[in-house]
Amino acid sequence: MDRIEGLNKAVGYIEEHLEEDIDYEQLGRIALCSSYHFQRMFGYMSGVPLSEYIRRRKMSRAAEDLIGGMKVIDAALKYGYSSPTAFNRAFRSVHGISPSAVKGGGARLRSFPPIVFTITVKGVCEMNYRIEKKEAFRIVGISIPLSDRIEENHVTIPKMWDKASADGTVGKLIALMNGSLKGVLGVCIGGENNLWRYYIAVSSDTPAGDMEEYSIPASEWVIFSGSGTGKSIQELEERIYSEWMPSSGYKYGSPIELELYLDPSPEDTRYEVWIPVVKE
Repeated sequence: MDRIEGLNKAVGYIEEHLEEDIDYEQLGRIALCSSYHFQRMFGYMSGVPLSEYIRRRKMSRAAEDLIGGMKVIDAALKYGYSSPTAFNRAFRSVHGISPSAVKGGGARLRSFPPIVFTITVKGVCEMNYRIEKKEAFRIVGISIPLSDRIEENHVTIPKMWDKASADGTVGKLIALMNGSLKGVLGVCIGGENNLWRYYIAVSSDTPAGDMEEYSIPASEWVIFSGSGTGKSIQELEERIYSEWMPSSGYKYGSPIELELYLDPSPEDTRYEVWIPVVKE
């Protein structure tokens, strides 16, 4: 099953379970990747976070039910909202009106049909990458738990970096760096039950002291290089997930994603994005 087929099967799963809490782990299994990688790929390819897409689909269905005569409280319960207030908030965020306004007829609503993924050939700009096998290596650093909602992590991770830079943690890590990867690392690591952690770390075999440590397993990696600001690395990651991965002939390996910052300047840095892969 290719990557696009897997994405569309996952969308089908969402449609079949809109009246339940969507199991993100199951979405990843259907698409043959981790839930984290699925959310990344889905968001970059669709242009909307997965959680927001699910909300829009639920509220599109709810609008149809309300037009058909369903009570607001029943629609709220049907789509997993414990209170009419929460349902009202979600409905208004999608349609711009309250659910009770639909009951009178003539309300202007927004429709968000199920998404369908296709491959769009772009290739206007080159992507510099290499495939490299690497033995297991140890990292030391600090970490925080990640949310299973990617958009929340887009807020917490930059705050973590700001704090680590301001309190001297990044400098302490650089002093410990003696491994094969020369630079400061940002590492997303997946665990059981969709428990992810984000590390700011370095490759090192020195005693960790008051830092945490983790062993990155031996893997085959696809490594993309780039330069620019923090925004440019996000643009590179978007192209990896939306352009390279779906048609590459590779699937995701272990649930890890690694950013290697070769130059610490936040305004003009050199970096690499490392993703473990397995040939399909």
